[in-house]
Amino acid sequence: MQKFYRPLVLTLIALASAVQASERYPLFQDDGVVKAVLTAPISQAYAQRNQDVRIYFPGQWTYTAADGKTQRLDVSIRTRGLFRRKYCQYPPLQLNFKKKQVKGTLFAGQDKLKVVAPCEDGAKSQQHVVLEYLAYRTFQILTDTSFSTRLVRISYVDSDEKLQPWTDLTFVIEDDSDMARRLDLTRLKVVANRFDQMDHETTALAELFQFLIANNDFSDLKSADGRECCHNAEILALKDNADVRIPVPYDFDMSGLVNTEYAAPPDFIPIRFVRTRYYRGLCQPPGVLDKTIAHVQSKRQEIIGLFANTRELEPRTKEKTLKYIEDFFEVLDDPRKRKKQLYDRCRGQDKLDEMLSRD
Repeated sequence: MQKFYRPLVLTLIALASAVQASERYPLFQDDGVVKAVLTAPISQAYAQRNQDVRIYFPGQWTYTAADGKTQRLDVSIRTRGLFRRKYCQYPPLQLNFKKKQVKGTLFAGQDKLKVVAPCEDGAKSQQHVVLEYLAYRTFQILTDTSFSTRLVRISYVDSDEKLQPWTDLTFVIEDDSDMARRLDLTRLKVVANRFDQMDHETTALAELFQFLIANNDFSDLKSADGRECCHNAEILALKDNADVRIPVPYDFDMSGLVNTEYAAPPDFIPIRFVRTRYYRGLCQPPGVLDKTIAHVQSKRQEIIGLFANTRELEPRTKEKTLKYIEDFFEVLDDPRKRKKQLYDRCRGQDKLDEMLSRD
């Protein structure tokens, strides 16, 4: 089913790839919580957290399949990420499976998977993980061009016995390359994007979603410190046209929706609190943002239902988050608020005018 108004070629690609997805990537065809045990030299992996070059350590991944049977796979682990790897008590891990070994299992088609886990001990940090997972799931409701995710309750066993065993609710994220392959799109490795290269409709949707979750820790045009573009956004393109560029957002721990203790607005944004929504979307041709808003409004009940029906959210967190989401839709419903908070704040009006004059 088409989830988003987009160029016809993208719709046809999505329909064709969806037929194969359940066979190629069974892990992401269900939203039940997977139970797994990771046995590996976790303490050695953590010891490399501050190194730019980190090696993989071999271990075992044991999980409970749908039929109740236990299956064991070889897996290698290393720490990943930038800020969280150095800041968190428990730095995030990347899992590296053997593709030949996972054939015929729940993890068929998987090679590398990112694990998002609590930053530190405590129920509050655990709730942050659930909220970030739901941010990913929200974007999946809005569009096919998104990362697939799955909740996994992992029991960690340090094979060196330097860390006591513990269990956390985590989630895994589809690998960048797998996501591009699933969508039959090209993953671009570029330094930056020009304003006129960004696909209007998918960019408007991604940036309105960022406003929904109050996330300003992103850029669809460039990255920080000269790294590969872009900042917390994967850039995809049509295989026959690299100038039609599609942003796919990720990493939402700095958002107001998740509201981690370490989250704060960027210095260049005129707000004091991370929960304050501030739109940083690019200005779009006439009608594009209108259509995007209508699409998001059409998904209102599905998004609210996602949060309302997630058992892993504690009641107080759920109540607070549902109110926060309703506040977003109140902006979309009110023409004056829409104009003030969205249309009047878009970035790059001069570049848009220049682009439209050329057309």
